[in-house]
Formats: sequence, structure tokens, C-alpha cells
Amino acid sequence: MSYQTSFADLLGAAPSDAQAELALTTPVPATEKQIEYAKSLAEKTKSKLPVGIIQDRARISKWIDAHKPAPSKFNDYPSSKQVGFAERIARLKRTQVPPECFKDRALMSRWIDGNKPR
Repeated sequence: MSYQTSFADLLGAAPSDAQAELALTTPVPATEKQIEYAKSLAEKTKSKLPVGIIQDRARISKWIDAHKPAPSKFNDYPSSKQVGFAERIARLKRTQVPPECFKDRALMSRWIDGNKPR
């Protein structure tokens, strides 16, 4: 046998004054990092920040997304530190790093993990 309690208006509509209290009428202000990044983007793109955008975190985030530069095609290549480390491992093991590893960061990382000395 189960016992069920009943709560009035638990799933029903809340009174309108309670809804007014729950509504977020004031936007959350932007963080310092967002403001600094937006200002640097505005300088680089030679555009102005819209008026009042600093007072709204969501608006400044959308503005940043619209104005940030496209990712570089070189982001997928391994870093110079990865390449140097892989070449040191290859010298220790008297082998070579596969050429395809020099074109893919993830592949280079897997090769390093599989070949680094223990």
C-alpha cells in the first residue's frame, strides 16, 4: 500500500504574482574577461561595441561569437613541442616518426603515448 500526498497547484499554474517574482527582468552583466576580449576584438576588426552590451552577458557573448576570427587551418597540426618530443623519442628508439603524424595533432599525440619510454 502506498501513501500519496497531495500538493495543491503543484503541477498547475502558479499565481501571476509568483510568476512576476520568478521572471528575470534584469540581465546578468558581462564578466571582465568578456569585456576585455570584446574590446580587443573591436580594435582588431575596427568596429564599435553596441551601446549597453556590457550590461548583458548573453548579448556580448553573441557579439563575440559573431566577430571572433575563424579558426586557422593550422590548428590541426602538431605543435613544435610535440614534434620535438616525438623526434627525441624516435632517436631513443632508433626509429622514425610516421610522416602522417606531422599533419595531425591527435595522431601525433597517440604516437607519442604509444612510444614514449616508460
